[in-house]
Amino acid sequence: MAEHTSSSITIEAAPADVMGVIADFDRYPEWTGEVKEAQVLAKDDRGRAEQVRLLLDAGAIKDDHTLAYTWTGDNEVSWSLVKSQMLRALDGSYRLAALGDGKRTEVTYRLTVDVKIPMLGMIKRKAEKVIIERALEGLKRRVESGPEGAADATGKPTDEAKKL
Repeated sequence: MAEHTSSSITIEAAPADVMGVIADFDRYPEWTGEVKEAQVLAKDDRGRAEQVRLLLDAGAIKDDHTLAYTWTGDNEVSWSLVKSQMLRALDGSYRLAALGDGKRTEVTYRLTVDVKIPMLGMIKRKAEKVIIERALEGLKRRVESGPEGAADATGKPTDEAKKL
């Protein structure tokens, strides 16, 4: 099994609010930094993204790739690479766990990246760590910024966000 990198962060919001932001792919360019464009290509019968095309610009790494998403219940989503210009593999997941009164969420992000160009394993792990830390910090900022950033698991604004 390929090596992976993982990290967790606590977000001051309910798991549903966190997953709403994760599932709102159209708004990724607003908060992720590296994702310049996101396009949902296919949805499941619940309206959740099954395939998403992402245009990535992370400085030295620029890529146009498509990911397949699998939703497990309401608190976990995983993805795997369908096609890419630069990547051989991109497998990851977000797992959410309610804390205390359910108004705080621990988010665990797990990621495995393999590029088509030769790269030392140590350098790949460092790159994974940077990607994960940026993603978790961006997610935390976005979710905790309030309901204007909130959406449900299909990417539609929540009732709170619609009131604004």
